[in-house]
Formats: sequence, structure tokens, C-alpha cells
Amino acid sequence: MSDVLEVARRARTAAAALAPLPRSTKDAALEAMADALVARSAEILEANALDVEAGREAGTAESLLDRLALTPARVEAMADGLRHVAGLPDPVGEVVRGSALPNGLEVRQVRVPLGVVGIIYEARPNVTADAAGLCLKSGNAVLLRGSASAYRSNTAIVAVLAEAATAAGLPPDCVALVPGTDRASVKELMSARGLVDVLIPRGGAGLIETVVKESQVPVIETGVGNCTVYVDAHADLEKAVAIVVDAKCSRPSVCNAAETLLVHADVAEEFLPKAREALAGVTLHVDERAGRIVDGVPATDEDWAAEYLSLDLAVGVVDTLDDALTHIRRWSSGHTEAIVTRNLAASRAFTKGVDSAAVMVNASTRFTDGGEFGFGAEIGISTQKLHARGPMGLPELTSTTWLVTGDGHVRG
Repeated sequence: MSDVLEVARRARTAAAALAPLPRSTKDAALEAMADALVARSAEILEANALDVEAGREAGTAESLLDRLALTPARVEAMADGLRHVAGLPDPVGEVVRGSALPNGLEVRQVRVPLGVVGIIYEARPNVTADAAGLCLKSGNAVLLRGSASAYRSNTAIVAVLAEAATAAGLPPDCVALVPGTDRASVKELMSARGLVDVLIPRGGAGLIETVVKESQVPVIETGVGNCTVYVDAHADLEKAVAIVVDAKCSRPSVCNAAETLLVHADVAEEFLPKAREALAGVTLHVDERAGRIVDGVPATDEDWAAEYLSLDLAVGVVDTLDDALTHIRRWSSGHTEAIVTRNLAASRAFTKGVDSAAVMVNASTRFTDGGEFGFGAEIGISTQKLHARGPMGLPELTSTTWLVTGDGHVRG
């Protein structure tokens, strides 16, 4: 058995021991893991410095090096994240629905862990602690496969987390790093059907597409965000400018940042110059009609499909709300769309016409986030329709089982 499959086999054994543990044990373990991250931050930062140095020597872009780099404050934030997860309600054992049947049988649908969750992710080593905490809290063993560029960092972090978790009473191998830094180890993880219950890819479109297409293990598709803001004919234009600027500029490199702006023709002449002035530093990729109003680079089909993750924005002018919906249906990744309008009928038509994980009315796309939605941390944002959709918190890391209690009942 390969090293990857052996780690998965041990994780499956750990998952069986982890599933019945009470919340108190899991929460104590998360607190211990948080304390260990802080206490052993020096060795984590030392390993991370080697990753950053190697990345810089390889010519990695500064923006990616920033995502890779850890600081004492970032390690403390990782620890705080684990403590926050410890304080969240435990979904395991929650009764989703239940009833007593006329024949006296009691039927309940109860949340249970998924089992072994594999996370395949890129660049940011803080994801290692976040994913481990969420999976363990929801009763799952977790296999972590970060990018090769962060291998030293992730190795150090997982070593700290695993040692602290085991010392606090969680089963050995409940959190583990997938060995290897090449594509072969990812392929083996994707082939571990029967050992791994679900894979969650977190990263760019290429990574997610590869895992979705090639995995033999069930996949929850997350993250690719080609998000649109539509400024309606009835919009409050000052609010619209603020929403567009926040959606595009507050953090351009994340999946809930806006990549497309559509503006109704009735307000385009007034709105687009205001938006252009406010979007200082943003490159606009404009269609022919928007280009007559503001300067920009001519937009192509590649621009409408793009998840830029940068200070770039595709801009178009549409004649009707239906035209905006038609554009979104063609080009959206199904993540988040927003309408800015004071017209109730327009907002209703938009929310009914858009088929995305989240739809915003007079609010920035940047609010699609587990923390912002008020249910704590998230493992990712699902853009698929089965099992989980939108920000995935602890409940989305569970499945359900049916518990049926009788008193000698037979069907006959």
C-alpha cells in the first residue's frame, strides 16, 4: 500500500474513534491545539521562512508570497480561529427532523460526521489550521494536502496540531498531512474511494476543475467566483458606487470579489463616470457601449468568463434587467450576484432569475462568507447544488443517519 493510501487507512480508523466523542473532548482538543500553535510558533515560522525564501528564489509573485508568508500575528490568528470553532455549537447529534408514526415507531434524522475529509488547497498555510479545526469539531478525521510551495510550513503546523490533539484525547491520525509534493500524491488521494469519504478542493479554477474531473472520491466543488454586480435603472447611484468599490477593491484576490459590473442603459451615462473615478487603480475591460462613456480595455469573451482575482473589472451596459440575467446565466460561476435597486419588483425578479449560491440585494458580494452570515468559520464556499451550497460551516461537514426506535415492531 502506498504512503498516501496508508495515511488514508489510518485516518479511517481514527474517524471511527472520533465520531462518538462528546463535544467537551473535541473542544478541549481545539483549545489545546490553539495553545500549541502559539507556544511552538517559532518552529512554524522557521519552516515558513524557508518556504518563502524558496518561493522568492523561484520567482514567485509578491502577491502569492504574501499569501504564503506567516507572521506571529498570523499564527495567533490561526490559534484564535481554533478557539472560535471550539465555541461554536456541535452539529453532531442534532435532530434535523423527527416524528412518531401512527404505528408507534419513532423516526429521527440525526446529523453524523462525514467520516474522512480530504482537503486539497493552495498556497495559504493558515488553511491548514482552519480546515483541521472545522473537520475535527464536526467529528471528521482530516487529510490535508496543501501546495508544494508551503510543504515545510504545513508539515510543521500539522505536527503541532496532531501532537496536541492526541495529547488532549483525540485518536491518533485524526489529523494528518498527505505525504508527497508532486501530482502523484494528489492522484492517489483522489483514487482513495472507500478510505476517503469526500474531497474539498480550495484554490484556483484549474485545481478545482482537475479534482472535479479526475477524482473517484465524491467532491464538493468550491470557490471559483465570477461574481457580478448589476446596477439597475432604479438604483441609488451613491450606494451603487460604494457597493461596487467594496465588491471589487476591498480584497480583490478572494472568490467573493466582483469581477463583472453590468449597468442599466438608463443610468449608465451618470453612473459610469462616478464609478470610474471611485475605482482608481482598477483596469476596466469595457464593452462597446461602456467604452463610449469611460476609458478602458475592450472586453472579450475571456473577460466575461474571467475570475481576475486582481484589480480588473469587466464592465457592460444592458438595456433591461432580463438582459442582465441573460448575461449572468451565460457567464456566472454560480457563486454570488448582486443587484443595486430601489425597485421591489426588480429585486424580486433578480433574486428569482439568478441561479447562484448567494444573491445580494443592495449589498456587496463580499458578504458571501460564513463569518459574515453569522454561523462562524467556513471550510469553503460551495458552488454546486448537492449536499451543500454557499458558505460551508460545521453542519455542512456532516451527513445524516435515520434512527428508528420500536418496541418489537415487525412490518409483516
